[in-house]
Amino acid sequence: MHRLRRHRRAGLAFALGAGCAVVLTWSAAEHPALAESAPFTVTSSPPRWLAPGGVLAVRGTAGPVETVTLFIGSVQRATTVGEDGTFLFRTRAPASGLYPIAVEVARNPVERIEIGSLRVRALVLAAAGDVNLGDRVGTAISAYGTRYPWLSVAPVLRQADIAMTNLECSVSTRGSPVPGKQYTFRGRPGSLRTMAAYAGVDVVTVANNHSLDFGRLAFADTLRYAHEYGMKTVGGGGNLAGARRPATFLRGALRIAILGYSDIRPPGFDAGSNYAGTAPAFPWYISSDVRKARAGGADVVVVYFHWGIERTFTPTARQRSLAQVAFDAGAKVVLGAHPHILQPIQPPLLHRLVAWSLGNFVFGANSPGTASTGILRIRLGHPGVLSHGFRRARIGGIYGVQPRLL
Repeated sequence: MHRLRRHRRAGLAFALGAGCAVVLTWSAAEHPALAESAPFTVTSSPPRWLAPGGVLAVRGTAGPVETVTLFIGSVQRATTVGEDGTFLFRTRAPASGLYPIAVEVARNPVERIEIGSLRVRALVLAAAGDVNLGDRVGTAISAYGTRYPWLSVAPVLRQADIAMTNLECSVSTRGSPVPGKQYTFRGRPGSLRTMAAYAGVDVVTVANNHSLDFGRLAFADTLRYAHEYGMKTVGGGGNLAGARRPATFLRGALRIAILGYSDIRPPGFDAGSNYAGTAPAFPWYISSDVRKARAGGADVVVVYFHWGIERTFTPTARQRSLAQVAFDAGAKVVLGAHPHILQPIQPPLLHRLVAWSLGNFVFGANSPGTASTGILRIRLGHPGVLSHGFRRARIGGIYGVQPRLL
C-alpha cells in the first residue's frame, strides 16, 4: 500500500492520456480474456485474381497484441495486432493456382475466418506490330466498316489483360502531308475508336516514322483521340518529358510500366522541351527512364522500339545494343517494329524476353514476307516473363489488310 501511494504521487507528473495508454497495453498483454472480447473480423475482400508475386493485402480487427495467422493454402504468415486493434497482412501471391484463404486468432478456442479462394494466374500482355488506319486499310474500312480489319484477331486481343500495338499513322481530319516524304499515313478518328472499343487495344506506341506524317496538329489530335477513346499512348507527347513518360497499368496487383522509343527519326519528328514529337531512342534516355520506372514501383518494365532495317529477317547490331541498354536498366520485355516482317523471338532468359520485330499487323502487305504476322502473348509475374506463346496469323482479305489467325 505504501508503494502504491508513492507510485501515485510520482504518477501525478504524467498526463492522463499517457497513463491510460500504459494501462491498455498492459491489459491486453496480461489479460487475454479482455483481448478475446474484442471483435475478430476481416474488413477487406479477396481480389478477383492476382498475378504471381502480386501483393495480397488482408485487413481486419482483433484484440491488441493478439497473434493472427494468415493461411494461403498451406503457407502461413503470422502478425501481431496493433494497439489500435487492427492488423494488416501484405504478402506476395504464390505461383499460379487456386488457394483457400483463412485467418485465425490465437484464442481459446482458436477462432477462424474463411475468407474464400484466391485465384493466382499470370498477367497476359498481348503485343502486335504495325497498325496503319490510313492508306489501303482506310479504303477497306470505308467499304466494309471500322471492324473489318479486326474481325479475326479482336477476340485474342480482348482476352489479354493488356493489349498493345504500334500505331503507325496519324489519326486526324487536319494537317497536310509532310513535304518530301514518300509515304504518309492518316486514319480517321472512328477507326481508332473501334480499335479501342472493339479490338480491345489498351495502349499504343506512337514512337515511329509516321505518327507526324501530317504535322504536329494532326499528331496532337492522334494523342487526344486515343486518350478520349480509352487508350494510353507511349513514345510521343506534347513535349519531350511527355514522350518519355511511361504508361502504367495495375493488373492482378502487378504494376506494369510501358515505354516507347523510335530509332527511325525523320527530320522534325523528335519531341523537344517545349514542342511535340516522339521519343528518340537515345541510350541515356532509355536507361534513365527504365530505372525511374523501376524506382517508381513498376514490377515489370516493357520497352517498345521502332528500329531495324525494313524487310530484313535478323536484328542489327544497333537493335541488340539498344535492347541490352534496356535490359541492363531493369526492363523485362523488349518489343520491336519497323522491318514490316517478323524477326526472331528469343526464348526467355532470366525472366526476360525480346521480340526483335513483330512485323505488320493491320497493314497493307505487298512485299514477300510482309503478310506473316501474329500476336505475341507474354505471361508475366513479379519476377518478369514466366512464359510466352505466339498466335500466328496471315494478312489477307479484301485489299490485303486483314490479319487472320491461322
